[in-house]
Amino acid sequence: MRLIWKTAVQALYCIILLFCVAVIGSILVAKITGDEPSFYGYKLKTVLSGSMEPAIRTGSVIAISTSDIGSGNRFKTGDIITFQADKHRLITHRIIEVRMNKADNNVLYRTQGDNNQAPDSALVSPANIVGAYTGFTIPYAGYFISFAVTKTGSIALLIIPGLLLFLYGAFSICKFISRLEQQLNDRVSPNSGSDHGSG
Repeated sequence: MRLIWKTAVQALYCIILLFCVAVIGSILVAKITGDEPSFYGYKLKTVLSGSMEPAIRTGSVIAISTSDIGSGNRFKTGDIITFQADKHRLITHRIIEVRMNKADNNVLYRTQGDNNQAPDSALVSPANIVGAYTGFTIPYAGYFISFAVTKTGSIALLIIPGLLLFLYGAFSICKFISRLEQQLNDRVSPNSGSDHGSG
């Protein structure tokens, strides 16, 4: 029973590890090709500030859902959303208040980072919401991705796997030669001396 439990835990760990590697890999490919990172319909974003700590750590990769974004009444107080703050900046903060704009009868959201002392200055319109945080986070993976898309990181990603492959190949060859020599030594036994009887 203990062995089965241990095997199940190891299998689960491997599945989670492979899943995280697949997510990070998809982001790297998207960064290189210039596409928007996504995984099975979820958009992947890198959090670059600590405004949402400790819920979302700086440098984490998060998954956001884009379903029903056009529905203004979808979100409620406590939800975490990603929205377009300006042309070049996305922010992921928590909704702390839902307001109704009496002028056009539309919903507006007041947001604030969990680690910030004050709410965001501007209300968020549903039209500026990019997605809703799903709760999926890979802590600190954003640091690796940010490094990987730099020139130094790209070179490192090409050289390091090649070097590891070369070292593994050299180790395998040395191990094979050592095993072959051992087999030859086992086959060739030293000549034993002859006993001479006296006449």
